[in-house]
Amino acid sequence: MEQKNEQQELMRKVQVFSEVLGRFQFFSNLGLDSYDGSRDIYKALGYPKEITWQNYWARYGRQDIAKAIIDRPVKASWKGDIDVIETVEDSLTPFEKAWANIYTRLKLKSIFIRADKLTGIGRYSVLFLGLNDTTNTENLIKPVQKKDGLKLLYVKALSEQTAQIATFEENASSERYGLPLIYNVMIRSGENTKTVKVHYSRIVHLLEEPIDDEIYGTPRLQAVYNRLIDLEKLIGGDAEMFWRGARPGYTGEVSPDYQMTPEMLSDLKTQIDEFENNLRRILINEGVKYDALAQQIADPLSHVDAQMQMISAVTGIPKRILTGSERGELSSAQDKLEWISYVTSRREEQNEPNILRPFIDKCIEIGVLPKPSNPYMVRWDKLFSLSDKEKVDIGHTRALAMKEFSMGSIEEYVTLDLFLKHFINFDEVQIEEIITNRKRAIEEEEELTKDEEEMMMPESDGEARKSASDAQGKAQNPNPVSGVRRVSQILK
Repeated sequence: MEQKNEQQELMRKVQVFSEVLGRFQFFSNLGLDSYDGSRDIYKALGYPKEITWQNYWARYGRQDIAKAIIDRPVKASWKGDIDVIETVEDSLTPFEKAWANIYTRLKLKSIFIRADKLTGIGRYSVLFLGLNDTTNTENLIKPVQKKDGLKLLYVKALSEQTAQIATFEENASSERYGLPLIYNVMIRSGENTKTVKVHYSRIVHLLEEPIDDEIYGTPRLQAVYNRLIDLEKLIGGDAEMFWRGARPGYTGEVSPDYQMTPEMLSDLKTQIDEFENNLRRILINEGVKYDALAQQIADPLSHVDAQMQMISAVTGIPKRILTGSERGELSSAQDKLEWISYVTSRREEQNEPNILRPFIDKCIEIGVLPKPSNPYMVRWDKLFSLSDKEKVDIGHTRALAMKEFSMGSIEEYVTLDLFLKHFINFDEVQIEEIITNRKRAIEEEEELTKDEEEMMMPESDGEARKSASDAQGKAQNPNPVSGVRRVSQILK
């Protein structure tokens, strides 16, 4: 047994060494594919040949555009409610009830968002499932046993750095051959941190855009990392250029016939030092002529824009969205359509198949969720709602088309509630309110019509004079309901 463990450990080390060697050979050739290898472009431009998780994490934490690349697609694609349903009927199935319970109780949406961000920063992230089958961290290395009463207590989103793969499945006859077997998970409790070994059955392994295996994905910042460095140079250099150029330097010319004593030279140095540190605004000295150096300040906007276009082209995020001008007049219809298409495809190709379903399937596998009778479906909330102006414009266009189709009489084909729903895009609450007010207006109109009919009936002279006087008073002081009547006639 001991010999077998030594062989497995040796094989693991050989595998790790082969991977490291392959990566080293790959990265060592970066930047050498020009000038027949005589010039190292990466070295000349200051690009790192190997990017570690710490590099990605630092960029995400300290560079604005790097953070936007990670955060904005995540926030947009997880926007709104997420329903996991088994049927479209109103009554909830046992599976739907159980899912709604853990989704609300454990606040899973916020955990999924964190896991999605961590997946993009590194090559993978994990969801660590805390179950009630053990109270001892030493037992986390054991597989989860499916049994009655198994409950999901918590879910932790962990990065590649805090959930490192310790061992892989080496049994070639196993369906998990080559996949992670044990993870080294760092668990923080207050200020204390300890590493425990966790079996893969307690882990949901998440990755994005895998290339040549099912373990490591592609960090979202990898392809644009050089552009992020260029942006840092441009924007940081622009600030430094302004800082130094806005306050020009000076040259001093001593008169040929002037003799400067050491005391004078020391005093001049003190004045210059105070001038540079904003303690003095005037230099007083005799025998020296000062000339201000020419200011050199250039506009970096076109250079920054070129870098942003490259980043937008690679990430698929519209440049206006990336730079934060996705609202108001700065946004174009084309940008909005591209962004909606991008977020929709991300929901379909990343969120659901690579995060939501692996988590749900794992919960079903270990018995935390009951097995659904029918294949479950994920129903996403609408991405973006139309503005009031957009709703009115669409409704106007539809109404004109319907009017032309119906030769001027839309009421023959569309009832009021359908018109308000499909042409004006009102919601159910608004439609109900309008229908109710319309009915009330019609009832009040009928009451007024009835009163008018009674006024037309034969009556005594005194009553006739009184009716005429009342009618005259109403003409001078119209009833506010008359305005409602006109609205009801329009709606009718």
